[in-house]
Amino acid sequence: MARTNAAQTRITPEKSELLTVRVVRRERLSPSFMRVTLGGDELTRFSPLGRDQWFRLFLPVAEGSLARLPHKLDTLAYVRYLAIAKTQRPVLRNYTVAGFRAEGREGPEMDVDFVLHGSAEKGGVGPAARWAESCSAGDAVALIDEGVIFSPPADRARPIVLVADETALPALAGILASLPADAVGHALVEVPDAGDVRELPGPGGVAVRWIVRPDSGAAPGSTVREEACALPVDPAAFGWVAGEQVLATSMRRHWVRSGLDKRAVSFTGYWRAPRS
Repeated sequence: MARTNAAQTRITPEKSELLTVRVVRRERLSPSFMRVTLGGDELTRFSPLGRDQWFRLFLPVAEGSLARLPHKLDTLAYVRYLAIAKTQRPVLRNYTVAGFRAEGREGPEMDVDFVLHGSAEKGGVGPAARWAESCSAGDAVALIDEGVIFSPPADRARPIVLVADETALPALAGILASLPADAVGHALVEVPDAGDVRELPGPGGVAVRWIVRPDSGAAPGSTVREEACALPVDPAAFGWVAGEQVLATSMRRHWVRSGLDKRAVSFTGYWRAPRS
């Protein structure tokens, strides 16, 4: 993750340990998303917390490379991870829990949604998306739970404003599904393709607005940022924004300048778009 105030708002899991799991199946959800479902005995030790629960995902690069991973990821363990030769070091990425079922077809299951930019055949795709497009049932990966970032005050009357690009769609969906039935506010999400629009369960009082990026040349997050900045700012609201770094930092700046307390804003930059 890039710039964030997660340290102030994060809810950490009771136990964070390395879990080795396996691919159960994969499914193309829409033009920009691939869902990979993970399972295995070790997933019984995972504690689902809902909301924007995220985890470190390790993808193998060679036979046996997962066996070299640390059992936790504190500062010292991360240094040791970086010391592994690149030919043997598993790829590390951060992802959000898109769904969790304690009783799946053959035990517990976790859904992970990958954004697909480009394709494995044509290029322009990162290692995680490439893996999501080519993985098969039984393939092993490892993960370490990192907990929840979205942690608004207990005041249920406080309006909620959620802003995300496609990389934060699973997090936004998880937050919506976890909100109390009487929650009110707005949820705005930008996606690359109209085919990515789908139903998001949540409170009826939270208006969900989908923004389809106008063209491939538009800066990711810029369109949803314009729409979100046009909304009136309620000084009592709680704002959450995640996605491309400029989107996250600029929304935070706008909300604070418009009267929100800094403690009422949760912002996380998931990635950084190339700058021209």
